[in-house]
Amino acid sequence: MEDSDILRKLKLIGRKYFSLRGDKDDEKCVIEEIKKGISFRGANLWILILAIFVASLGLNVNSTAVIIGAMLISPIMGPIIGMGLAIGTLDFDLLKRAFQNYIIATGISIVTATIYFIITPFDEVQSELLARTYPTAYDVLIAFCGGAAGIVATCTKQKSNVIPGVAIATALMPPLCTAGFGIATGEISYFLGAFYLYFINSVFICTATFLGVKIMHFHKKNIVDKQRALTIRRYFYVIIGITIVPSIFMTISIVNRSLVNTNINLFIKEQLSSNATKIISYDLNKETKTLRFIAVGKEISTAQIETAKSVLNKYKLEKYDIQILQGTQYNNMTTTERGWNDLNNQIISLKAELDKYRHIANLSNTLSDEIKVLFPDIKTVSLSYSTQANTIDTIQNKIIIAVLESDKANKITKEEKTKILQWLETRTKEKIIKLYITE
Repeated sequence: MEDSDILRKLKLIGRKYFSLRGDKDDEKCVIEEIKKGISFRGANLWILILAIFVASLGLNVNSTAVIIGAMLISPIMGPIIGMGLAIGTLDFDLLKRAFQNYIIATGISIVTATIYFIITPFDEVQSELLARTYPTAYDVLIAFCGGAAGIVATCTKQKSNVIPGVAIATALMPPLCTAGFGIATGEISYFLGAFYLYFINSVFICTATFLGVKIMHFHKKNIVDKQRALTIRRYFYVIIGITIVPSIFMTISIVNRSLVNTNINLFIKEQLSSNATKIISYDLNKETKTLRFIAVGKEISTAQIETAKSVLNKYKLEKYDIQILQGTQYNNMTTTERGWNDLNNQIISLKAELDKYRHIANLSNTLSDEIKVLFPDIKTVSLSYSTQANTIDTIQNKIIIAVLESDKANKITKEEKTKILQWLETRTKEKIIKLYITE
């Protein structure tokens, strides 16, 4: 079989399975539907404001389920898709109207969120807020893929449940609310990080819409000023470039930091820790190129330390000077210094244990919201740490006891229990979990 025949068959297969033309809805109807979602006045504006309040409440109480609900309510994606459609079809009037409404919606959202966080009595920074302050290139991919799915669903006859899914995946509301939180609390870094994430989502949803319109061959509006069309396209490409570059640097920074921490933990496990010695914390100072460890238990010998230093290059830590604070440092300390050192070690150790218990306690509240969405039959979630002692060899293990309450406990299948257990293992990052489902 010749290469030309193979290519012809591949093209036929591609058209049969991947072509969108057969599913494409009436173009005029699609454009009218998109235009309806652009304007923010009357009901649309009030829905936006209420959605912002709901999202802000969800961020404030760290409730994933409430945040998801706000994203489903919000109509803020309308003008963003409208801008992508306008650029793809060269409709300058539509682009102007969509951009104006985008600015109005963004401004009102930030003002609403700021007002909420000024008047709310709860000003603690929750994990859901922090998650929206450091965007990366992964957010670019999420926004682009979500936007692509959105425009494909909008332009086809079978809308299904894609649009709600896109609203959740691209997450436009939470970063806007976090930006309002940054203004209300005077944390400019929160505002900048969150607003940048919102801008990333906006630009790449718009980009995906623009490309979708081009691929599905939407008719361009008849224009006289071709130079103006070219200028708008150039500005659009420049905005895309300016938006994506910082996120790439942030991603590289996160990956590098993660790799360094992974290498340090591996170094601790393989070179410093033992059954009799435990490294309870470490501190990395990049300015002085110092990596300090605090050890408790049996003293690490000078020979062990030298051996560990000799293999630093194996863990890509050769540029750091290693310091280990342990019992041998006592010879150079006064009695007061020794007492403070012991007290500091105890505090660090106790804090690490306390943080684990606090994490599980806080996680119970978060999981109770998530499980309503994932497993509707479950009513309550209770997590607690426990110690499991072996009667044969007296070995003790830390385990998590998970007690779930359901009105249909007897009807929950073995497969469902396995899924719940896997979900708990993923969310708690613990492997030993005892699961009990009661009525």
